[in-house]
Amino acid sequence: MTDDVKEIGRFRHRLHEIIFESDTRAGKYFDVVLLVLILASVVTVMLESTEYWREEHGELLHILEWVFTIFFTIEYILRLYCVLKPWKYATSFFGIIDLLAIIPTYLTFFFVGTQSLVVIRSLRLLRVFRIFKVGTYMRQGAVILSAMRSSRDKIFVFLYFVVLMVLIIGSAMYVIEGSVNEQFDSIPTSIYWAIVTLTTVGYGDITPVTNLGKFMSAVVMIMGYAVIAVPTGIVSASMIRDERKVSGQACPHCSLEGHAYDARYCKHCGEPLHPPVTSSEK
Repeated sequence: MTDDVKEIGRFRHRLHEIIFESDTRAGKYFDVVLLVLILASVVTVMLESTEYWREEHGELLHILEWVFTIFFTIEYILRLYCVLKPWKYATSFFGIIDLLAIIPTYLTFFFVGTQSLVVIRSLRLLRVFRIFKVGTYMRQGAVILSAMRSSRDKIFVFLYFVVLMVLIIGSAMYVIEGSVNEQFDSIPTSIYWAIVTLTTVGYGDITPVTNLGKFMSAVVMIMGYAVIAVPTGIVSASMIRDERKVSGQACPHCSLEGHAYDARYCKHCGEPLHPPVTSSEK
């Protein structure tokens, strides 16, 4: 292996530490700078949506949008370059978000009226979640994600039970109120009322008028507090079980984060977290 190959491998490894990891000072600085630019880009998009700023400072906002887009494009290319398996990162959640965040600006070269795609640009807000990689927030972010994953089966069963509950309550309210209250004109409308009441939203656009209907409403409202408390308790219990110390390093193969401090191999793909420099890294 030539010295040039070794140097390229060391450069890619160093670049990966800066862009993907937050254990080093350079990595933390990069995350902070990236976060500031993301917030600035979001503010630019928000100002551009207002009539006054668009008319008075439209040219400046347009230039800033291109500056941010070029920066994010370079960042995206560097992320693909420094990982050992670029396709895995490109098809990952944040890889897709990174790509979608820069596409709308380039589409203006080919299509007229792509300003309506500003909604896609707002996906840059999801980059704010990368603050979890900075300092102590990495640990809390990994715990939340792990708790959500381990609780998904219980939450699914709970949501299934809630769906059955609103179906039954909605059907019952249609029977109780349907003949005397034109607001409950169908079972789907009654189910809508049940969802609004059970979740304690309470729009008030549909209200019962019979005594039995009002009693049913009171019961559903009380049950609503339990509906809110149950998923919170499920996730909280999982967070207590799954809480552990994690590092800020990311796998150079699949870009997965949230590894333990003493981990040597990725818990997702099984590859070494600190692979030696080889000719395959050219």
